[in-house]
Amino acid sequence: MRKKEAHILIVDDDEDILFSARVWLKKFFSEVSCLSKPAQILKFITENQIDAVVLDMNFRKGFESGQDGLYWMKEIKTLEPHLPIILMTAYGEVELAVEALKNGASDFILKPWNNEKLYASVNLAVDISRKNKKLNQWENVNQKSNQYQLDSHSVKMQEVLEQIKKVAPTDANVLLLGENGTGKYVLAESIHEQSERKNEPFVHIDLGSISENLFESELFGYKKGAFTDAHQDYAGKIENAQNGTVFLDEIGNLPLQLQTKLLSLIQNRKLSRLGESKERLLDIRFIFATNENLKKAVAENRFRQDLYYRINTVEIQIPALRERQEDIALLADYFLDRYKQKYHKPNLQLSDDLLLILKNYPWPGNIRELDHCLERSVILSTDNNLQLLMPQQEEQENTLINLNIEEMEEVLIKKALRKHTGNISLAAEDLGLSRAALYRRMEKFGI
Repeated sequence: MRKKEAHILIVDDDEDILFSARVWLKKFFSEVSCLSKPAQILKFITENQIDAVVLDMNFRKGFESGQDGLYWMKEIKTLEPHLPIILMTAYGEVELAVEALKNGASDFILKPWNNEKLYASVNLAVDISRKNKKLNQWENVNQKSNQYQLDSHSVKMQEVLEQIKKVAPTDANVLLLGENGTGKYVLAESIHEQSERKNEPFVHIDLGSISENLFESELFGYKKGAFTDAHQDYAGKIENAQNGTVFLDEIGNLPLQLQTKLLSLIQNRKLSRLGESKERLLDIRFIFATNENLKKAVAENRFRQDLYYRINTVEIQIPALRERQEDIALLADYFLDRYKQKYHKPNLQLSDDLLLILKNYPWPGNIRELDHCLERSVILSTDNNLQLLMPQQEEQENTLINLNIEEMEEVLIKKALRKHTGNISLAAEDLGLSRAALYRRMEKFGI
């Protein structure tokens, strides 16, 4: 019988028990580890991908109540709520078994155990563990979904949403292009949620955050012994998305040598872990994103032309926030509502004057910058008075100020409005103008 790829942890202070259980379970599972000291459990689980724990209930001589096991089970559940735990004891009582199961144990085994029962219990726990991981991924998707409203008053953005609506039900490769902060992650997630794979994993891989020497092992996984620190078999991020969607963000950062391997994977839907010769069949939908000009990268031999054509079956250009100003009010209201609730400041309101300031800022950081601006403003505001804390614009203003009087006037008006967080009276006073005169100039400059 082929071994199931799973890592089992056995914890018992009896070395003979550890040896016997390990020898038996090693016949069925790829990795079985043992600990004799319960104080080592949490560190070990943190450093390893564990699928199930077999935990003794008594670790102190003379104490046979099973409370040690219940204590450590709770500690494990605090760290990994979805990790199945099978409790073992030589002093089995119905009441103790019931208490253990009520507290989250997946099963309860008496010593000396029946080997077939031990295998069946651990095998079921591994299956439960994998289902729990998938359910957890689904929950994370649901929590993240609609990170901000996928609604728009902008013609450009409506066209993007219409493209997504058409491509989502297919398995076509999609390439999302746009500046940083334009919402590529949210749109990739939306494509997944509108597809037939919506109940399967959505795995986001940010290639820009992975160091080059870890690219291959993180993406494709590795076999035990493939390199010095490969102490166990490891399924890479792509393999963990089986039946679901992989979102490869910042695809332009992928090194040339790995572009060849990725091209083969996309074409053949087969993956080989590092240090392993066998191929694993994959059923995965790919979405890619970058803020880089890939055509230029191809011309400069930094990106494979055949990979470029393979990943952009459908290419979607996401507009910058400055190109969809009609949506600033919609997005600002969304972020404000979110942070009012998060920081318990329900009375804060976005006035017309403050909204005017938001609309007149160019948002080089796009939606992400607007998000951070609203959160920062809510945090530092009083309960009833929203103080809008805009990003620094001094560098931009210095480039605008020249000998043209009208340009200087426009910059000064914007600066005064920001200084007084949209208060027209105070801004007019600071500029030495009447409110009516300031309004006329604001209308003139489209502020």
